[in-house]
Amino acid sequence: MQKVQDYIQQNKDRFLEELFDLLRIPSISAKPEHKDDVLRCAEAVAESLRKAGADKVEVCPTSYVKNGEKKEGYPIVYGEKIVDPSLPTVLVYGHYDVQPAEPLELWETPPFEPTIRKTDIHPDGAIFARGSCDDKGQTYMHVKAFEAMVANNYLPCNIKFCVEGEEEVGSPSFRPWVEANKERLACDVVLCSDTSIIANDVPSITSGVRGLAYLEVKVTGPNRDLHSGVYGGGVANPINVLATMISKLIDEKGKITIPGFYDDVLEATPEERAAMAKAPFDLEAWKKDLGIEEVQGEEGYTTMERVSIRPSLDCNGIWGGYIGEGSKTVLPSWAKAKISMRLVPHQRSEKVYDQFENYFRSLAPKSVKVDVTRMHGGEPGVTPIDTPEYKAAHKAMATTFGKEPIPKREGGYIPIVSLFKDVLDVDSILMGFGLNSDDIHSPNEHYGLFNFYKGIETIPYYYQYYAELKK
Repeated sequence: MQKVQDYIQQNKDRFLEELFDLLRIPSISAKPEHKDDVLRCAEAVAESLRKAGADKVEVCPTSYVKNGEKKEGYPIVYGEKIVDPSLPTVLVYGHYDVQPAEPLELWETPPFEPTIRKTDIHPDGAIFARGSCDDKGQTYMHVKAFEAMVANNYLPCNIKFCVEGEEEVGSPSFRPWVEANKERLACDVVLCSDTSIIANDVPSITSGVRGLAYLEVKVTGPNRDLHSGVYGGGVANPINVLATMISKLIDEKGKITIPGFYDDVLEATPEERAAMAKAPFDLEAWKKDLGIEEVQGEEGYTTMERVSIRPSLDCNGIWGGYIGEGSKTVLPSWAKAKISMRLVPHQRSEKVYDQFENYFRSLAPKSVKVDVTRMHGGEPGVTPIDTPEYKAAHKAMATTFGKEPIPKREGGYIPIVSLFKDVLDVDSILMGFGLNSDDIHSPNEHYGLFNFYKGIETIPYYYQYYAELKK
């Protein structure tokens, strides 16, 4: 292990430059015009695995069916190194696609030209680029840790890699591919770094994630845009109607009003809530960082509980009518909104979709027509903390951080947790190294150099301790 750690220290500059090359590829899966970039990024990931020492590396084509039509997906990069079938097998999951970078004008430096800048939280510097934290930087930690172990002939587990290119658009091809490749993916545990720690001096391991139900709604009124002077006051305005309907989805106490929405919610025990409260959290600093005067949410719960163990509903975008420069006195024909719901155990996305659609339609007056399109979703997941798989992560982080990590629930959606449990019957260990302040999905996304290197240093210990605990 000492040779592995020495190798990491000796190659830190090269590791960073190689990550920069990956970050320069605008692998935006949501934008068809970046298809070639996404495919180029898949090949780059595959080549990095080959150079790191994987024996079998393949860029696997994918497909999925939508509305009865077969569609081509983005490829999954698969690699493996089987040193001894009798040893435990760890499947590393990550994704190489990234979110769109807009609004571009809010980036201090171009999103696909990685730059190192110091911040208050990252005094040693942080990598500013789209995908630096979510998830190229965190996935690449695993590639480099693997390289360090192979280079020093120290691989205490079999390792498989599964890196997809559609995570940021709901992974439509991923489940069909996993189901078709169950034997190839057979493993004892999934290891993923697509989550965060509480702080650089407060390590933590994510033991649960919320699920997601994401929709687009459309409210249609007249059959064409109308002059607001001639028709205003006599015809329903779809934007006004949609805004009113959305406002009725949450009450004054922060509760979601959809009938039956909370029926399946798993309530945290007083002991679990007490344990969560032990994690350090500075509410005033949190508000200052976000530039807000006050927080809000479901009555009876703390801010950290609201964003982790409680479900939520948010309007992610709303548009319609004239939104260009200047004025145009139009009464629009239609208005649209995108709405997401974060789910907790034991809610199921399909049931929530039905509940939402039935209720949302009931809110509409007869003067408009409502369409609801289900975009993508997935189930929440919880990982036991009393297993060898989790204990290995705990011990690895304790070794490199010098203090015990705290188990925590996270508000984001990691679809692979429930998927791998359903298909492969294995748990996922979410051992991430990012920070919630790293602006993932936002302008100026960044990832601390401390965090990048700490991840590379910690991951080899996971394999060492997991092999020991599985004996």
